[in-house]
Parts: sequence; structure tokens; C-alpha cells
Amino acid sequence: MSEETHATEDPAALEERPGGVRAALEAVLMVVDQPATSEELAAGLGVTVAVVEDLLAELQREYSGYTVKAPDVDAVGFAVVSAAPRGFELRNVAGGWRIYSRADFADVVGRFVLDGQTSRLTQAALETLAVIAYRQPVSRARVSAIRGVNVDSVVRTLTQRGLVEDAGNDPESGSVLYRTTSYFLERMGIASVAELPALSPHLPGLDGIEEFYDAGRM
Repeated sequence: MSEETHATEDPAALEERPGGVRAALEAVLMVVDQPATSEELAAGLGVTVAVVEDLLAELQREYSGYTVKAPDVDAVGFAVVSAAPRGFELRNVAGGWRIYSRADFADVVGRFVLDGQTSRLTQAALETLAVIAYRQPVSRARVSAIRGVNVDSVVRTLTQRGLVEDAGNDPESGSVLYRTTSYFLERMGIASVAELPALSPHLPGLDGIEEFYDAGRM
């Protein structure tokens, strides 16, 4: 009942504020700490999902430097179709929408945010995370076998940081299985693990690596 009320509520009250519903949507997108779905945004603003999706598309175009919808081009002329892209962009990642700094400035933002900080993942953590990402769901024992070292403490660190999570138990061994989280997808800027790059181009000469992984070295 409450969802129906939100979906049909008159947005006139928001329109009375500076920028109206569009500005309200931007304000919400600026503070979400994880990607929000169109349905969640619509419920929070008290407007329909269709309204939110139209505004999301409009904002996405604007942030990328396109300020006029295609049907209006002939009326206003090409000169105003494009404007300077913003330093941020609106992405649909991990099933929801969120504002991110533009990928073109990743190195600049990285230097500003990370220089002098100690919160980066260690090489061991990055390698362990990569194994879990590509082999999930996978047990710690198998990750240890692949890496050749004990990974218990590293997996705990990755779990605490919200990058991996418990995915149940292996039906044969009873071992806890691990998989990556939606937060991992968000940090990687992808919608699913299917979008991870293929490993083979980076591992020349390892055509038989699958047999090694599945050799039962539990």
C-alpha cells in the first residue's frame, strides 16, 4: 500500500523547491553510500519510477556534456547540443545508480585520496581477492592452494572491508565458500563479475591452468 502511495504522490511540493524534482534527485544521489535502484529513488522522492528513469537518463547525458535531447536538436541547433563534460558521471553499477568521479581522472583522484594513506590493500590481499573473484564461490583452502600460502588472515581482512562474503558451505567438504560482494562490483565499476576481463591474454603459456585449479588440492 505504501509503495503505491509513493508511486502516485503528486511531486508538486518538490517542484516548489529550487530545481524541483530533478534537483532533489541530484541531492539524493550525492549522499547515497551505495548504488540505489530506480525504485528506491522513486520511493524516496515520492514520484513514479518512470519519472526517475527519465531524469536519470537526462542527468547522465548532461554530466557527459550533452545538454539537449535528440528530438530537440533541429529546433535549437547543433551548437548547444554539447557542453563541457563534468568531472563526475552518473553510472548504473551493481544494479543501482550512483555518482562517481569520471574515469578519465582516476589517476588524479587516486593521488589526492590515497597519497600518504595506509588503507590500500596489500599485494597479498589483491592477489587473494583476484582468485576469489575469478574462482567464486571458492574455499579458503583452495585459494591457499592456488596462491601457495595460507590466506586465512587475508580473507578475514577482505571480509571486514566488505569485498568478499560467506557464500554457504561446500556440499562435499563442508568448507565455507567465499564470493565477492556488490560493494566489490561497485568499487570495480562493473555490473557483474561477468564483466571482469579475461585472464588468458595476461597469462601466456598457462593453457592448463584450469586443470591445476581443479586438481582437488583441498
